[in-house]
Amino acid sequence: MNSPLRIALAGLGTVGAGVVKLLDENRDLIARRSGRPIEIVLVSARDRMRDRGIDLGRFEWVDDTSSLADRDDVDVVVELIGGSDGPAVALVRSAIAQGKGVVTANKAMMAHHGLELAAAAEKAGTALKYEAAVAGGIPIIKAIREGAAANRIDRVYGILNGTCNYILTEMEEKGTAFADVLGEAQRLGYAEADPTFDIDGIDAAHKLAILASLAFGSEIDFASVRTTGIRAVAATDIAHAAELGFRVRLVGLAEVVGDRIHQRVHPCLVPLTNPLSKVTGSLNAVVAEGNFVGRLFFEGRGAGEGPTASAVVADLIDIARGEAGPAFAMPSHHLEPIGAGEAGDRRGRYYLRLSVADETGVLAELAAMLRDAGVSIDSLIQRGQADAGGVFIAIVSHETDESAVRKAIEAMRASSSVLGEPMLMHILDF
Repeated sequence: MNSPLRIALAGLGTVGAGVVKLLDENRDLIARRSGRPIEIVLVSARDRMRDRGIDLGRFEWVDDTSSLADRDDVDVVVELIGGSDGPAVALVRSAIAQGKGVVTANKAMMAHHGLELAAAAEKAGTALKYEAAVAGGIPIIKAIREGAAANRIDRVYGILNGTCNYILTEMEEKGTAFADVLGEAQRLGYAEADPTFDIDGIDAAHKLAILASLAFGSEIDFASVRTTGIRAVAATDIAHAAELGFRVRLVGLAEVVGDRIHQRVHPCLVPLTNPLSKVTGSLNAVVAEGNFVGRLFFEGRGAGEGPTASAVVADLIDIARGEAGPAFAMPSHHLEPIGAGEAGDRRGRYYLRLSVADETGVLAELAAMLRDAGVSIDSLIQRGQADAGGVFIAIVSHETDESAVRKAIEAMRASSSVLGEPMLMHILDF
């Protein structure tokens, strides 16, 4: 075999420890598939004394993570520090500038700096790999960049955050309120102590921005991802959805409409006939639609030690084989600055949940507001007592422009009959 591919590993959290375990357990298989051994020579992390359940004594420990890229005995830097800026991006920039390959699981960094880093890697003639940054163990980056490379992809969407999917599944199965399920998810380790990035949709938005650029050949535009998390999803929404033949899922969706890209992350009502409705617990799933290959569906574990380490090592195998290529499937100067579509332009069906006063004439008033805004009602459910003393109303519209629904909501906010903030969710009808 050829000489080993020498790795500097920055970050020894769950994923970093998983990479060490995987390279140990599957060492011979990986070497055969790579055509050469893959060996860790340097490691670095914040806490040297922490027990990670692995033998780190055989590796040289470097306290100054930023110096990993300076070593002549390193071919590839694996960045598992995290964070959109700071030490992570500084290390990656330094590694690329010195002609070393980079493998990262850092979706925030790629969403904010991916275009810059891709251009730098191309100029330096080195590899920038990030399969582990999106959907953990699901090989969606490779599938779009390589397997579907001959296709025009007009839409990519899916369940991109396992924490949110776990919470929504538990709410569905147990009828429990969001806050209670979140607390339990934190106790079990499915949710962070500060779950903001997950439950507010930011984590999914980072991943969606990366997928959109890769799928559409466009510049990354994280700032244009319209993002709504799951904090406002109530147990009554889950029950309404089930009664109407749907399940609630947090969906990231990017699609090309005309000469614009629409990117959004928000809770959706997913029909029971759609495979995304069957994705439960902490699993992820991604759908890509190509003009020749048709609909591609990928499902698997989107986070955790094993799946994410698997994606990291798969990228290392590619580099060991000499498979580099542009990070976003085409040279960075060919990525187009495609503008963002207006939210109100989106057509579809919508779910609207309201808490209203339990009084005669309220339904007629709501119907008039919707009619005046140009929204036609497909179905309506009244069930359950609202916290503010009113009753819950759930309305599903016929297909219409989102701007029309927003106009109706503005009228509802001004009405004394509507108690609290209306809840709007898109219906995934494809």
